[in-house]
Amino acid sequence: MRRLADLALYIHWPFCKSKCPYCDFNSHVREAIEQRRWRDALLSELDHAAAETPGRRLGSIFFGGGTPSLMEPETVAALIASARERWSIADDIEITLEANPTSVESRRFRALAEAGVNRLSLGVQALDDGALRFLGRAHDAREALAALELARRHFPRFSFDLIYARPRQTLAAWRDELGRALSLAGDHLSLYQLTIEPGTAFAPAFARGDFTLPDEELAGALYEATQEELERAGMPAYEISNHARPGGESRHNLAYWRGSDYAGIGPGAHGRLSLGGVRLATRRYRAPETWLAAVERQGHGLEEQTALAPEEYRRELLMMGLRLAEGVGRVAFRAAAGIELDAAVDAGRLGDLRDGGFVELDAERLRATASGRQRLNAVLAALLPD
Repeated sequence: MRRLADLALYIHWPFCKSKCPYCDFNSHVREAIEQRRWRDALLSELDHAAAETPGRRLGSIFFGGGTPSLMEPETVAALIASARERWSIADDIEITLEANPTSVESRRFRALAEAGVNRLSLGVQALDDGALRFLGRAHDAREALAALELARRHFPRFSFDLIYARPRQTLAAWRDELGRALSLAGDHLSLYQLTIEPGTAFAPAFARGDFTLPDEELAGALYEATQEELERAGMPAYEISNHARPGGESRHNLAYWRGSDYAGIGPGAHGRLSLGGVRLATRRYRAPETWLAAVERQGHGLEEQTALAPEEYRRELLMMGLRLAEGVGRVAFRAAAGIELDAAVDAGRLGDLRDGGFVELDAERLRATASGRQRLNAVLAALLPD
């Protein structure tokens, strides 16, 4: 029997001090949060997830949100301790927590490290005060620099995010910002192009013409500059928006992109679990109060658990795996999906994509080229027709 890869655990904290205008994540603002009540509920749901996955080894824990740096460090410590009691733990387990670089939150960094967090992911988003105001961030560039210094002092690994293709951003300005980011970076950087998502505050503002974004040509140039600068600095893209020095990749996120199992707890958290030979998709109640009531009533906030059809699983493996520079390995795909990789894609369109320089297929793997990853939605639409 094929040994299952390490399990990843995602813990969702849904609360923020304010809602950023570009954000479509499951995040909410509340005047008061009963920290002890939420700690107990998350611990109950962790117990439920552990009972569903007996005998598994935990390779990573990721506290996401929302803003999990708003959790009391005691809650973080309790969840990590509980996970260590309920699963066997990889010797090099990666425990990541997302944080904002406000001075209030950064004062908790030492306590979070003492709680067991060994990797911090900071939502810096920009190194320019004007851009930070436009993005609705609660910190300024000075606070971001101070938080990065504290992260370097307290955590063996840290990463931070930047958003580009902002209004009025020029190629020269972005190259300069990238240079400053690289001088501050640890082993990982996440660099995202600004997109307007439905349901965000930016959506109606953009529709009204309150601001414009760089056109397609400039956005493409900004993306290409990102790849060039980071490659030159020894932090190539291992995924479309994520760059790392060798060995600095986010092992937790690699579990998603490689199609490994992960358990998700907390409001709106998703999971993928292999149980009894079936690939299950799990989803928790999204609204914080609904989730909390469900956990207190029945010990978990699971809203839906469905078995993925084989073709759905194969599709997921390709959609996620082609985000990676390494692509999708033939051996791993066959072991997970039960068929050869070539049989899961449209052969004719695959040939067209190869001829166009968008994908490469050899004896070991299928991968999107740099050009293909820049146009991945179109590549996937061609490879995986409905």
